[in-house]
Amino acid sequence: MTPDFPHLAAIRLGYGLSPLTPAPADPQAVLRSVPEAAAPDGWTTPMATDAQRQFAASRRQRNAGEIDTEEFRRIQSDLNHQRLSVLQRRVARAVDAPAGFGERLVQFWTGHFATVARNAPGHIMSGAMVDEAIRPHLNGHFADLLFAADTHPMMLNYLNQSGSVGPRSVFARRRPERALGLNENLAREALELHSLGVSAAYSQADVRELAELLTGLTYDQRKGRHYRPDAAEPGAETVLSESYGGPGTSGMDEIRRVFGNLARHPATAAHLSRKLAIHFAADDPPPDLVAALEAVWLETGGDLAQVNGALVSHPVLAANLRAKARQPFDFLVTALRALGLDGAAILALDPKRANQALWHPLTAMGQPFAQPRGPDGWPELAAAWITPQMLAARIGWALSQPARLCDALPDPRELVETALGPAASGALRWAVPKAENAREGVAIILASADLNRR
Repeated sequence: MTPDFPHLAAIRLGYGLSPLTPAPADPQAVLRSVPEAAAPDGWTTPMATDAQRQFAASRRQRNAGEIDTEEFRRIQSDLNHQRLSVLQRRVARAVDAPAGFGERLVQFWTGHFATVARNAPGHIMSGAMVDEAIRPHLNGHFADLLFAADTHPMMLNYLNQSGSVGPRSVFARRRPERALGLNENLAREALELHSLGVSAAYSQADVRELAELLTGLTYDQRKGRHYRPDAAEPGAETVLSESYGGPGTSGMDEIRRVFGNLARHPATAAHLSRKLAIHFAADDPPPDLVAALEAVWLETGGDLAQVNGALVSHPVLAANLRAKARQPFDFLVTALRALGLDGAAILALDPKRANQALWHPLTAMGQPFAQPRGPDGWPELAAAWITPQMLAARIGWALSQPARLCDALPDPRELVETALGPAASGALRWAVPKAENAREGVAIILASADLNRR
């Protein structure tokens, strides 16, 4: 049976079906989930900054003998509980989202603007970046999203932008004894990954000129993100034949202007349209979908609300069912929704259970939370996720966790309909009633290709 739009939308564009909420009735219901996803989870840069200060101070105090080992461990434990809470809140939002498309966009753009959280304060700052830079711009213009993400403290720290100093700046000339200089990391990733794409027609000269324009953009715990004219490279810079900066201009205004022009560039429209199509439709994306998204991007200058609308309403939605493997985060949320759990149940998990049910499984499945392998984010191709070891981790979760999370396991024959509806295959419908018990029947469904692909 071919699934109808509500089932297709929930499975392909959202986080699957749930007995607690109806599937989205039409494209408008799917699109309403985007502004719903704009509200923050409560993480802020000042919170992350305070956590970093506490983290560093506790180490100094322990080393100086000012606090004992027990107090040090208590402080570290409190910070680790906050780190875990970032994941729990993200999962709870996705589990509760009726349509789920907005939360899927949060996950997509967080991966696109990838950073790596290296400790508990880093995870809080990562949560702040999602709340402050990603969620507010899901339905806005890509220019604003690009500027917010690439100038967020999390990104500045991750790509070492705060250490980038103009070689001819006042700051560098006054300190000739220090090895101060340009760091091209942010400029390179802004061009290569975040906007134009690696195959676009830009040069190393463009990378260097953009890096020089970005000097002065910095972050520290006392002042937050700010612009330091004394650390900026003097003079104008040329990026893609356009001049920026120089006498009489504002550093941050010119940085915003260059990101705006990058966001509206045809190469960015092509790169991001293809990336969206790969993520939501197929590893080998349908050319018609890519072309439709690109046309809307170019026509609107990167209005993401319009791009989202073109994606949700495109007929390819029905033509490529199960063309994508669910990434581990996607799998966990889909399984939790199918089991009938809600966000309150996720938030109520104590740290030990949250680690067992969420944190450690994501790592075992190959997607440690907020820790992608590099600035290019998580891979999209199914081969990166469907490996013997990672499949074993999914099967292990499906066998062990549902009974611990649910007051009573659902009847597997009913769970087939709850989790997949008309999208369930004949082979799965045949196999489920033959399970020896409810635990095995539930595991068969949750570990099936039907549920692990969308």
